[in-house]
Amino acid sequence: MLSDVTTPHDLDDQFRQTLAALADPGQRRDPAEPVTDGATLTGARALDLFDAQVTSRQLDLAGRWLRSFDEGYYTIGSAGHEANALVAAALRPTDPALLHYRSGAFYCVRAAQAAAPGPDEPADDTRETADAIGAAGDAASAPDGPDPASSAPAPAVPVERTRPDAEEGEERPADGDGSAPSRPERPWAYAAAARDVLRGMAASAREPIAGGRHKVFGHPDLAVVPTTSTIASHLPRAVGMGLAVERLRRLESRRAGGGARAGETDGPAAPWPPDAIVVCSFGDASINHASAAAALNTAGWYDHTGLRIPVLFVCEDNGLGISVRTPQGWVETALRSRPGIRYFAADGGDPLQAYAVAEEAAGWVRRHRRPAVLHLRTVRLMGHAGADAETAYRSPAEIAADLDRDPLVATARVLVEAGFATGEELLARYDDIGWQVRRLAEEVIGEPKLAAAAEVVAPLAPRRPARVARAVAEAATRAAGPGAAARAEAFGGKPPELGGPLTLAQSINAALADGMLDHPGMAVFGEDVAAKGGVYGVTKGLRDRFGPARVFDTLLDETSILGLGLGAGLAGMLPVPEIQYLAYLHNAEDQLRGEAATMQFFSQGAYRNPMVVRIAGLAYQEGFGGHFHNDNSVAVLRDVPGLVIAVPARPDDAAPMLRTCLASAAVDGSVCVFLEPIALYHTRDLYADGDGEWTASYAEPGAWASGHVPVGRARVYGVGSAEDLTIITFGNGVRMSLRAAAALAEEGVGTRVVDLRWLAPLPVADIIREASATGRVLVVDETRRSGGVGEGVIAALVDAGYVGAARRVAGVDSFVPLGPAARQVLVSEEAITQGARTLLAR
Repeated sequence: MLSDVTTPHDLDDQFRQTLAALADPGQRRDPAEPVTDGATLTGARALDLFDAQVTSRQLDLAGRWLRSFDEGYYTIGSAGHEANALVAAALRPTDPALLHYRSGAFYCVRAAQAAAPGPDEPADDTRETADAIGAAGDAASAPDGPDPASSAPAPAVPVERTRPDAEEGEERPADGDGSAPSRPERPWAYAAAARDVLRGMAASAREPIAGGRHKVFGHPDLAVVPTTSTIASHLPRAVGMGLAVERLRRLESRRAGGGARAGETDGPAAPWPPDAIVVCSFGDASINHASAAAALNTAGWYDHTGLRIPVLFVCEDNGLGISVRTPQGWVETALRSRPGIRYFAADGGDPLQAYAVAEEAAGWVRRHRRPAVLHLRTVRLMGHAGADAETAYRSPAEIAADLDRDPLVATARVLVEAGFATGEELLARYDDIGWQVRRLAEEVIGEPKLAAAAEVVAPLAPRRPARVARAVAEAATRAAGPGAAARAEAFGGKPPELGGPLTLAQSINAALADGMLDHPGMAVFGEDVAAKGGVYGVTKGLRDRFGPARVFDTLLDETSILGLGLGAGLAGMLPVPEIQYLAYLHNAEDQLRGEAATMQFFSQGAYRNPMVVRIAGLAYQEGFGGHFHNDNSVAVLRDVPGLVIAVPARPDDAAPMLRTCLASAAVDGSVCVFLEPIALYHTRDLYADGDGEWTASYAEPGAWASGHVPVGRARVYGVGSAEDLTIITFGNGVRMSLRAAAALAEEGVGTRVVDLRWLAPLPVADIIREASATGRVLVVDETRRSGGVGEGVIAALVDAGYVGAARRVAGVDSFVPLGPAARQVLVSEEAITQGARTLLAR
């Protein structure tokens, strides 16, 4: 009798009863034969896939078991979604995959595919005939699996429990009838995958992808990229990966044909074969998420323009988003209506159809290099997670109806009806895998957990400043030596160091060009960056020099712009996306926080997405205002662990800081935000009209190494004696503070102005040193008083034991209004001067 909620016991009992009721086949068939006439799926392969589905099911049961005595930490399972094993089988192990959280069976199949012998290696033929299978009481399979001697037994979980500390050799868990299951020795292709998943559930530090930081499906040897979200935030990355795969394939063709442009003669090799396709899976509820809408729209948009993106989206539709029902027919209607995306549909409860359609869909994407979506209908068994009480939103009849559509039963039924096994034999496989999963689960419980903060954060954002400095020096050597001719050609015979003093915008433009010459995999993209050269002219001329494949305009969607960067970085490129205004970032922040910044953390550095995101921002634009174009919201970026935030104020800092960011991304996989103060882009003067003191000459390559600006190092200006007051600031505040310091110098006050340059990590050592030199600190923060940069500076002083005087001048907690009203909420030179005088009067 079923409970109102489908428990592990219910699921196990139902499965046993159904298999026991299956009639024996009238005639046994050779597993090498196709399941049905014309099918590409053989009996042996179907048995393999059944094992993968069973392994995934037993892992779900193991997760509930581990959680029952607080040794497991994740119970969102794959039960009901095991048809994704058929999708994995239709793909190649070299097709990069981004999997959602119900992908246990897919992962099992992928692990077995990757472990299969290559074309020149002898295969371990473990297939047996149907008669031999019957004689053994167990259907042997796994011809593609690893040798059992090199694979640990995998996790499992029959419903009857042994105690968690059972030792090797103790009594094994009983079958449903109370007898101990027979366990004939045979290769189990999914042992390694099962161990991986169980380690994730148990937060084991030995888990191969996240190392105990999260339960994710991922492995660098399996081309499975970890995704840490339960919704669709990984889809924009998948589109970026598809675009990068195709771009690198075409770039290699151009190189082979001698048609490479400047900076393209060498570059990153694609990490996947030229005909690889990208697959990403997600649930039906996630189709409504903004990230999914952005990704599907972007893929279709590029397809409409003629660019090819070989991505297979897989929407696994169980009809529920936790408790919220997906309206009947909505997913099909929504997916069919997407322009530029081919629609395929299959029922996960029909394994033959699902496998055939998955093969067709994958083949279509691979052949045409265009996006498609596979709408795979599934069910959800045992609720959303272990704590989910389904009866709060589903009737017992609905729950029972889903049990009747169990994909494991569907595969078993096909195997029995086709004559490849009996129900009893398949149940023996189920119990055998269950025992192995349980045994492995008991092993991983005792494995070490992350036990120190240093262990936890080790892969978050590695910093190797000496290597970054060396990379900058090597770039200088190349630019002055073997790359000198290409550099001269790219700059039309007039390199920027011969162009006289440059503005901030011109210096960034020149540094981008030098970066493109030195990094063949570098690409600059965003809204209006190509033909127009950016709304402020910062990227002017780059497309003409380096071509539309490396400098291109995107659609107006920041989520997709960052997603393209994430995918390109994962493919080995060095993406430099532009967000046109800081205010436009806020609807896409999770692509930086949840996707970019977490990649190394949740893959222990096995995967990385190096990226330098250029953002025009901050306030003080004259005649062009309002909060969308004068945004001082930086706190959301400073809160992202591991993110590098650079804010160049002067042209002679902008170029070396950009070179540092590019080198840090290339060397350490850093995710950098290069926040450019719009109001200073074209500023030329500092103290008086025509003085030209806010321009600077561009350094020739020979001076790049000596002028290197490390991440997290400030710049200090001395005005007068520089002994009375320290002003700590950044961005627009640097120019205002220098002007204020000049006014104070006329009053006999000596000031040192500290330009932070880096908002993350803050240059704490420089802050403490310069603050201690005068004992009076004025923090000039053009962001807001609440949550602004100034709070971090003051906290750093307090933490270091600073005992001198300190004061803040900061923006008001307000959005920036239009026109002259902006002056009422922003920091001014007068406010800086007055703040300094108040501090000095103490």
